[in-house]
Amino acid sequence: MKEKTIDYLLRSTWMGVTKMYNEEAGKKGSTMATGFALISIDPDEGTPSTSLGPKMGIVATSLSRTLKNIRLKERVYTNEALDALKNNQIDTSDISNLLLKGDVLFSQSNTKLDSCDVYVIEGAHKGKPKEKLKISVENCNKIATIQKISIIK
Repeated sequence: MKEKTIDYLLRSTWMGVTKMYNEEAGKKGSTMATGFALISIDPDEGTPSTSLGPKMGIVATSLSRTLKNIRLKERVYTNEALDALKNNQIDTSDISNLLLKGDVLFSQSNTKLDSCDVYVIEGAHKGKPKEKLKISVENCNKIATIQKISIIK
């Protein structure tokens, strides 16, 4: 009989572990992948979806690429967005944090425009655990324009 290679041993061991974990998770009506995602979430402060991937060893997604693309551009605020910042005591650092850790709501975004795509991004309002920030960003070639800012309670 041929000698088993290290990758064969690793793969067969991992398959056994996966099967065992899936059987245990199945008893609770779940899967190993769901359980792994849940134990990766910070129980006190939560964890943005963009941070889960790296914690779980998963590569970048369109979500993180979209946020990075917006973050790297010059940022401009419409008068409506500036009013929302002022009236709701939101700092531009909150918007920066949202562009780092927020979730792109692709279902509410418009990426089929001829010119610039418009993304809706939602996430935690730093220091206010019962509130979320939601922004609309027009993402053009060189400039990202924050169009609207709202607080979700």
